[in-house]
Amino acid sequence: MVPFTHKRPALEVIQEKIFTKETVLKPLIVWKFKGDKIVFTNGCFDIIHRGHIDYLAKASDLGGQLVVGINSDESIKRLGKSTSRPLQDEQTRALILASLHFVSGVIIFDEDTPLDLISFVKPDVLVKGADYDVTESDKENKKYIVGSDVVKAAGGEVKTIAFLEGFSTSLIEQKIKSN
Repeated sequence: MVPFTHKRPALEVIQEKIFTKETVLKPLIVWKFKGDKIVFTNGCFDIIHRGHIDYLAKASDLGGQLVVGINSDESIKRLGKSTSRPLQDEQTRALILASLHFVSGVIIFDEDTPLDLISFVKPDVLVKGADYDVTESDKENKKYIVGSDVVKAAGGEVKTIAFLEGFSTSLIEQKIKSN
């Protein structure tokens, strides 16, 4: 006879990994108390593809808890990526990211940059793609990593991860339009 076990619904578990600035405070305190290294990265993550998975998995390997900030729909529109972006709404993008076992938490931010969120989370490691430069200090330079000054001042690290060649949301969007 199989013993009775109560399993929580998977969707409920996934949704609990989607936070606001206010609701992420408790997990942050617990993780820091336990000595977990908190890694933070951010992006639009519009259509999740192999390049995203590779990048996020590598970011996760840099610490114990990976927190991902995602741009809100309005924030993406202000970035001027294209008139059709985002292709998926912010709640869908957050749910997909939260379903990844190596993502500890997802937070949607509405500002143009994640600076306020980074200052709030106070990660041990801030990660961006290798198209940015960890040594760049000119905040006007496109290679500057927003929040790097905050993380470094608190004794944290700033790292970059090379993108997987040939995988991007823009390439997928172009392929769909050409078919």
